[in-house]
Amino acid sequence: MNLPTGLSPSQPNPSERPLDRDLGFGSLALRPHYRLLNSDGSFNVRRLHEGRLDKLFGYHALINLGWIKFFSLLGVWYMAINALFALGYLVLGPGALEGSYNGPLFWRAFFFSVHTFATVGYGNIVPVSFLANALVALQTLFGLLSLAVATGLVFARFSRPNALVLYSRAALIAPYRDQTSFQFRIVNGRRSQLLNVQALVMHSRFERIDGARVRRFYTMELERNFVAVFPANWTVVHPISPQSPIFGWTREQLQEAEAEFLVLLNAVDETYSQTVYSRSSYTTHEMEWGRKFAMMFFEEGSQAVLDLERLNETIAAPLPAEVLERTT
Repeated sequence: MNLPTGLSPSQPNPSERPLDRDLGFGSLALRPHYRLLNSDGSFNVRRLHEGRLDKLFGYHALINLGWIKFFSLLGVWYMAINALFALGYLVLGPGALEGSYNGPLFWRAFFFSVHTFATVGYGNIVPVSFLANALVALQTLFGLLSLAVATGLVFARFSRPNALVLYSRAALIAPYRDQTSFQFRIVNGRRSQLLNVQALVMHSRFERIDGARVRRFYTMELERNFVAVFPANWTVVHPISPQSPIFGWTREQLQEAEAEFLVLLNAVDETYSQTVYSRSSYTTHEMEWGRKFAMMFFEEGSQAVLDLERLNETIAAPLPAEVLERTT
């Protein structure tokens, strides 16, 4: 296998400019066989010894929780707090509440707690003693505060700007003019418009420097790193020129170097007029060589139609012969 002049998987090209910083990954950047960024944009880090209450009921935890888990947690909280106040009414004695409910005392107290919590006020069950009325006053205040917090959380979850950028399943090494390119495709998964979309692609790999195997980061120059509007799809292209950090590298070399391509996007959501972010990454096992993306558009009468199901469609595209000779 012939390597490019002055370049090997363990020796960087002097013309390349690696980043001296580790982008905040710390010692994780030195860990072999480790993906830094998952394809869904989440960081491959699990945190231990966090505060349990903050982890379950912290604002950021509740905002980022899935909808099913969020409403399940609200339901558990609602049942638990009413059961707690029901026990409080039971402690005050059977004469603290009066009403026409003939079931068990606990359920009478529980349903009275529900009526008080929701300020329904059916009047079938009423507090009698002073302590029972005091507990009702406390629960009413607690219920109003809980309703305000729950309403705020639901509104914040609905109103929070959150980009849904769909990434192609694979990145491609495809023909590009008289050379090759590294490219992937993205599309806006929502009907809202994204403006001033900026893309940053970082390439990381392990290199042997002074006898030590360390991870280095390189910024990949893009054909275009900015689009003013994003109504359709965008194929992000990095031309593999002699100045590229992966110029002349083969699939096997990239795999041996545990190469990873980190994608960072930011844009302005037109609906909220706020900046949104999106992340993803590709490993060498998620790259296809000698293919290019198929068109996502087709015409329907006088209108162009974007078919999202074609996001991952590719067709064969043989690489230039001189490129194949250089990388084999």
